[in-house]
Amino acid sequence: MSKRVLIADDEPNIVISLEFLMKREGHAVSVARDGPSALAAIRAEKPDLVLLDVMMPGLSGFEVCQAVRADEALAGVRILMLSAKGRDTDIAKGSALGADAYMTKPFSTRELAEKVRELLAS
Repeated sequence: MSKRVLIADDEPNIVISLEFLMKREGHAVSVARDGPSALAAIRAEKPDLVLLDVMMPGLSGFEVCQAVRADEALAGVRILMLSAKGRDTDIAKGSALGADAYMTKPFSTRELAEKVRELLAS
């Protein structure tokens, strides 16, 4: 069964590669290019998984994650945060706000695909 994946990132090259990878994995993909549209898409579509960039215009990925976790109707949405910020404090903040996983850029597509499979299986 196809899972719904929302890619929330403002970097066009990353969106293209993530979209290709997720479609190759057999998922239905939608894209949001800033924080407010990501949050609106999550509320409207209730995707199975969000690949959420931390640094986006409008609302940060941290703010989007916090808003999703505060909404009981979105409890089943898995969040994988993606960021160039790989400091322990950033990873801890993502976890504290309710992210299911955190990967730092650049990441290997193989590792990302494995993490996505793991999150969608649980």
